[in-house]
Amino acid sequence: MPDASTRQADRVYASAMAADAFARSLLRAHGLSDDDAAVVASGLVHADLRGVDTHGLCRIPGYLQRVRAGLINAKPILEPKRVTPVAASLDGQNGFGFIVGKRAMEEAIDMAREFGIGIVSVRGSTHFGMAATYAIPAVEAGMMAMVFSNASPAMPPWGGKAMMLGTNPFCMAAPAGKHRPVILDMSPAVAARGKIRKAERRGEKIPLGYALDAEGRPTTDATAALSGVVLPIGEHKGSGISLFMDIFGGVISGANFGGDVGDQYKAFDRPQNVGHFFLAMRPNLFVTEDQYRARMDTLIERVRSAPKAEGTLDILLPGEPEDRYEAERRKSGIPYSAGEVAALQDEANKAGVQPLVVSDRPIGNRGRR
Repeated sequence: MPDASTRQADRVYASAMAADAFARSLLRAHGLSDDDAAVVASGLVHADLRGVDTHGLCRIPGYLQRVRAGLINAKPILEPKRVTPVAASLDGQNGFGFIVGKRAMEEAIDMAREFGIGIVSVRGSTHFGMAATYAIPAVEAGMMAMVFSNASPAMPPWGGKAMMLGTNPFCMAAPAGKHRPVILDMSPAVAARGKIRKAERRGEKIPLGYALDAEGRPTTDATAALSGVVLPIGEHKGSGISLFMDIFGGVISGANFGGDVGDQYKAFDRPQNVGHFFLAMRPNLFVTEDQYRARMDTLIERVRSAPKAEGTLDILLPGEPEDRYEAERRKSGIPYSAGEVAALQDEANKAGVQPLVVSDRPIGNRGRR
């Protein structure tokens, strides 16, 4: 395993603008329209900016492999079908999950504006990246939001040792008044498999407690972990949460569920058929808008002013660590490993597009000695 100084030297940096332009060009070269390429690129770069590196540009080679195999549809026709005034069903037609998710949340927001709440159930989708990608536009529209998805098997039900449940992500978001919105975006696993893949790419060990190897033994070896299973947070509690994300994402939508969602890195004989669930709700259904926002601000202030445990500098609300990452990375650039960039440049070469522009040091440090 490389030491910390070696890993740091292995880093290169790209501006958000350069990363976005690069991703758009690669996606357009694979048949996406300008608008759809912009949606996918924005979702990937926003994940990198917010420190969710497992869901950023590093995903592009895997996505493009599935596009070339005909397993991701570059040109889906997305038409939500209203089943009640406040609920709709959407067939994602194996399109990029980013495009499918954006359309689904737009439909949920439209229903919520008119009726107070809107729900969209999605089948036939693919990996949709960072769940907060869809909740953030909802809170920007003044809505509360919930976003659930199922995923390919990675985790056993509690007490088991074989993969069945996905590291099924969920996000809940609520706008506030004078304060930033509260945005919880998490997985019910101790660590997503994407984080373990990233450690493997970078030659890093993983913390004990992330995963078991193929024999069911705790391991710090990323490669061994990828042959085994990741572990749920809170033992049976995380397992239960993952189960319900599979119910909301897969069972009720008509998508795959219960271990049948295709692994985007291994299953090249069939589409993934991922299922999602999107909810948007006006926060003024039970109290006035002013009351809601004032009460949210009070809650946030009480949480932040709570007595601190020894060694704690700040009490942060969900979403604040990601906000800090984004502020810093917009100034210094997004860090990538040399291996990640090499895979991206290989895709650029195959597609005949310009390579990703990177710097060997943080953007803000260029020219410094």
